[in-house]
Amino acid sequence: MNDTRGRHPPGPLGWLRSGRVAELGRGLGWRRTVLARRVVAGLLVLTALVLAVRGPGAVSSAAPVVVAVRELAPGSTVHAADVQVRAWPPELIPAGALTTLAEVDGRVLAGAANTGEPLTTVRLAGPELAKRASPGFDAAGVPIRLADADVAALLAPGRLVDVVTAGARSDQPTVLVSAAVVLTVLPAEAKPGGRGRLVLVAVPRAVAPKLAAATLSQEVTITLR
Repeated sequence: MNDTRGRHPPGPLGWLRSGRVAELGRGLGWRRTVLARRVVAGLLVLTALVLAVRGPGAVSSAAPVVVAVRELAPGSTVHAADVQVRAWPPELIPAGALTTLAEVDGRVLAGAANTGEPLTTVRLAGPELAKRASPGFDAAGVPIRLADADVAALLAPGRLVDVVTAGARSDQPTVLVSAAVVLTVLPAEAKPGGRGRLVLVAVPRAVAPKLAAATLSQEVTITLR
């Protein structure tokens, strides 16, 4: 006879009393752990994708800034069609950036601007540019028209020049201002018979009226330093 001692009686409930229940529980627990890990890993990947799509600027609020939408030459007049107001991350906006079209429309560009470049107060001809170019004195910008238009080709923003005019005698020229700083050179006039090129220079504010008045009645030129 077979010895049935120590064995569970056969029947539908016999497997419940065996070790199969514990083995099955351990198997289900392992599967739950693997599933949970896969779910967490999937959520991490999804979060990384969302952050990558939104970009670093999506975390902080954007701020308006005026940028050029085409290549702009130095000395050109900026019009509303040349620029747009775009939203930039605040941490990427340069100091002195302009924020409205009214601030740039009709202004003269001191230096070239690339497409997508923000425009700042020192990029446009004006008081801020004059102060930045001439930190040693209280400066003002004065436009002068050169008697010899070809001389303008030798100039670039930041160049130091002396502004001179003919004196009472041809061998005694008069120096109107020394060490003026070239801010920008405007393009030549397109119409036939146009006058000499306009050059915007920064000079001490005390001599600015004298220089401006002299250019109305006298031909002036510059000597390079």
